[in-house]
Amino acid sequence: MKNIFKKKTKDVTITPVFVYTAATEGNSAVNNAFSLSKQSMDYASLPWVVFTDPQIAGAGIDEIEAEKKGIPFEVSKLDLVHVPRALAAQDTRGFIKLIRNTETDKLIGARVVAPEGGELIQQLSMAIKFGITVKDLAESFYPYLTLGESVKLAAITFGKDVSKLSCCAS
Repeated sequence: MKNIFKKKTKDVTITPVFVYTAATEGNSAVNNAFSLSKQSMDYASLPWVVFTDPQIAGAGIDEIEAEKKGIPFEVSKLDLVHVPRALAAQDTRGFIKLIRNTETDKLIGARVVAPEGGELIQQLSMAIKFGITVKDLAESFYPYLTLGESVKLAAITFGKDVSKLSCCAS
């Protein structure tokens, strides 16, 4: 998926081609031009979405990038068949995949294939940006019967088999 971020045409930038990155880059350029601050862009947690059905979304790095960078990592993948909201909506197509640094327990990447994957990826992008650990994700409060609860369940999956947990798992 990394190739979707590369521009195919000549331009003054070689940054991801999204409306939201362009707006942020423009704001940064204006601030840098008219003030003493020198802001730089950090794309490490950049969320992206492909609006298919189900949606495909991601943030952070994948396993291949982690391996290339020499980052020790572990992957947790939770199929939506284990998510109460997906069962209630009768749409269990997809999964949530979390990638964590095994030395720090910090979330470094996420991939989501789900009917509302674009809605889920923002909280995972924020977790990557602010160095949230998988333990923190697993121990946070999530409203029961929301798709957002799948983030908690995917985080729990690093240490437990969620198919054996009851409602409102912990």
